[in-house]
Amino acid sequence: MASSPYIVTKGVVLRETETRDADKILTLLTAERGKLSVIARGVCRKGCKFAACAQPLAYSEWTLYKKGDWYYANEGATLELFNGLRADLDAMALGFYLAELTEAVTTEDAPHQGLLSHLLNGLYAVSVLRKPLPLVKAAFEVKLLCLAGYEPLADACAYCGCPDPQQPYFDVLQGVLRCGTCGEGRRGLPLCRDSLAALRHIVYGDPKRLYSFTLGPEAQKRLSAAAEAFVSAQLERGFRTLDFYKSVRCMNEPS
Repeated sequence: MASSPYIVTKGVVLRETETRDADKILTLLTAERGKLSVIARGVCRKGCKFAACAQPLAYSEWTLYKKGDWYYANEGATLELFNGLRADLDAMALGFYLAELTEAVTTEDAPHQGLLSHLLNGLYAVSVLRKPLPLVKAAFEVKLLCLAGYEPLADACAYCGCPDPQQPYFDVLQGVLRCGTCGEGRRGLPLCRDSLAALRHIVYGDPKRLYSFTLGPEAQKRLSAAAEAFVSAQLERGFRTLDFYKSVRCMNEPS
């Protein structure tokens, strides 16, 4: 018997761990309760009614109950499976990275509506809108860190206050913008006019239009390098799913 009333919540499966007896331990991201570890009993058995809900990146409505320190799945109904991800290995690899990155900045028993919405929007941009993967990756990385409390200062040079820096650099350790002639000795990633405009759009623009921009190859390359370095500098860790995404992209690039 459950030791507490049933809980109905919506969440995305960030990660799964298969255990004995056809069970899984799911890491869910929910709006109201943050990150939850949920035991889904028998979900690997043929005929399980909520097996689809237990797939990585599936967005579902769950009925849970808590027993001791664990949540257990009682029922589940899928809301969005993001099938566009599952039909493309590159897209799926990026989806896994977005999920692992989101998990890194979420906590248990704390509301995370903003982070859940951001993850869903990112998965939708890849699965349905078919936005370029490097663009989604860079925009997702920077905006996620903004939502997690690492918002950079990108409105002007942090040293001279110039709103239109010449030879702009993004200092990923300090999270600030600088001119090429300011902050001597400081490390930074070089930007250009277009990549700087994209960075500002990501940080300060309407979240609903996060992915509504385009960049040429060189500007995209600069934005991507800056975004990835910003994540690495601020979170001080690597991501195995990022390594997998890069290996898949490298394997599928035209020779």
